[in-house]
Amino acid sequence: MSESLATKELTGEEVAELHREYVMQSWHKQGEPVMPVKSAKGIYVYDYDGNKYADMSSLLVCSNLGHELPEIVDAIKDQASKMCFMAPAYASEPKSKLAKMIVDLAGNDFYQRVFFTNGGADSNENAIKMARMVTGRQKIFSCYRSYHGSTLGASFASGDWRRFATEAGGAAPSFVHFMNPNMYEDGFNRGEDDEKVTALYLKRLEDQLIYENPDDVAAILMESIVGANGVILPPKGYMEGVRALCDKYGILMICDEVMAGWCRTGKMFAWQNFDIKPDIFTFAKGVTCGYVPLGGVVVSKQISDYFTDHVLQCGLTYSGHTLACAAGVAAVNYYVEHDIAGHVKEMEGILKPFLEEMEAKHKCVGESRCIGLFSAMTIVKNKETRELMSPYHTANPVMGKIMGALKDKGFLTFGRETNVNICPPLTITAEELKAELPKVDEVLTWVDENFCD
Repeated sequence: MSESLATKELTGEEVAELHREYVMQSWHKQGEPVMPVKSAKGIYVYDYDGNKYADMSSLLVCSNLGHELPEIVDAIKDQASKMCFMAPAYASEPKSKLAKMIVDLAGNDFYQRVFFTNGGADSNENAIKMARMVTGRQKIFSCYRSYHGSTLGASFASGDWRRFATEAGGAAPSFVHFMNPNMYEDGFNRGEDDEKVTALYLKRLEDQLIYENPDDVAAILMESIVGANGVILPPKGYMEGVRALCDKYGILMICDEVMAGWCRTGKMFAWQNFDIKPDIFTFAKGVTCGYVPLGGVVVSKQISDYFTDHVLQCGLTYSGHTLACAAGVAAVNYYVEHDIAGHVKEMEGILKPFLEEMEAKHKCVGESRCIGLFSAMTIVKNKETRELMSPYHTANPVMGKIMGALKDKGFLTFGRETNVNICPPLTITAEELKAELPKVDEVLTWVDENFCD
């Protein structure tokens, strides 16, 4: 890059043009239109024309405490003035503090240590390696309705179509997928059929474990609550049933908390909504709210003890990155001191009834799901038959048009397949939430009139 470009203040059009020409955009065809963002503050982002947009998805469900929170920004500045980075073999104050804070929040009666990573995919990748080392087994069970990251092992473990490119040379050995319940799409009704669905899917999972030989299965890896595939809430008793199967066959339970963790559901960690304790859980995103990349793997005392006698064959140059951990300390402290989990439950009292109203009112909303500020709506073409607007791995322009219509109203969010996710920053106020949600109602009315049977 020339010196003139390095020092030049670009226009929004120039930023977008350079992005289209030189940036490899993830999960997109290259060279497509892109919105240049100039700044962000609180729950809002601003383009170069001065337009304001509400970030109603916390970007990729990571900006949990909003944008430019002074406490995190100041912590980064302060640490940068002292020491930005120190190698993993050395102890640093932010890393040591953050590890203890996380273990204490998870429960230091059961958990012991944290292995820090660069992000969520790295976290799941290393959790898989640890499970195989500890158990001496190779097979990893994971759900079809899941996403665990785009590195090799995390991608193999993922169930949705984003794993296909990784499997181009052949499906991965020792990764086994099973179908997890999605009550609405499976033809059941939440609150009525939970017991039946739980029994059915646990029976299927146990049958599959037996056919695969449970003595060969190292771990069952699951999102505590399925995130990117539509905030799929497990039926009552299902997670406890999976935990019981793990105990029965000596299999480790790994919970992926990358998207659902850090107060998103109204609990510090989403697995705390169930009567379980995973042997390992992974995190990223909300631990620094995306200000600096950071992830991690939290392990039980039993697993930690194993690695006091055996070498942990996991390593990353930036494991426990000093600047990232300083941001993490500030973010985690803010969650606790400001009772963000409690605030989230209060905001659920606004968001959940609104989504239930949308489900009752609109032909295009088949089902809504909400826990804390983690929510999604299933968009359908026909409510009576439950025909999805965009079935799995099919190209349907309607969903893109819905996102575009929301964006035109200053409401930024995302969705996959047939779902529209609403996961705003956890610091959103009641007034902000009530100001933004009517835009969804307006767009759904437009969808009813133009795209539904």
